[in-house]
Amino acid sequence: MKVGILGSGDVAKALGTGFVTLGHEVRLGSRTADNPKTVEWAKGTNGKGSTGTFAEAAAFGEVVVLATLGVATVDVILLAGAVHFDGKVVIDATNPLSFTGQGPPTLAFGHSSSAGEENQKAIPRARVVKAFNTTGNPNFFRPKFPHGPPDMFICGNDAAAKKTVEKILHDFGWPSVIDIGGIEGSRELEALCVLWVKSAMVLNDFNIAFRLLRK
Repeated sequence: MKVGILGSGDVAKALGTGFVTLGHEVRLGSRTADNPKTVEWAKGTNGKGSTGTFAEAAAFGEVVVLATLGVATVDVILLAGAVHFDGKVVIDATNPLSFTGQGPPTLAFGHSSSAGEENQKAIPRARVVKAFNTTGNPNFFRPKFPHGPPDMFICGNDAAAKKTVEKILHDFGWPSVIDIGGIEGSRELEALCVLWVKSAMVLNDFNIAFRLLRK
């Protein structure tokens, strides 16, 4: 599979490495194709990884991943060209976090909207699925915890797209995937990211993830 990932930070590179490890071809996109961060990442992929602009990465991917700064993702989509997302499964791994002080972040969109919803509006002919946003990037691929793997929460409007993302998550080492409904569920999942950050700060440990207990 060809995967286009928009972003050049740790989230983008961690997801890219996961896809490459599974044998997929990955193109990381940023404002310029020669971004030193993406070029350096591509060097370690044995030819499976490449770099490009946002538009080139979006056009390349059969599946496209949004892994940019959450509050800037709609602008990135416009730079990439909405037409490059048409009909595709788009994994939204972003969180619209606002850092206004020295304490934990807040949500830039509050609770009346979400990055997931705003991104879906920006690419209305794409099939956006929120995923990967409720834990830290070191846990994205084959997460290992003493009491077993955590749960991954997803949401989106397209049932078939969610099945595709669920399969990807299983391949990434997430046996338990919980679908909470439509893309408006991003409001809760993005808030869950804030809870994750606050918990990590209190515990002084960012190697944490969420798991639902069942009887």
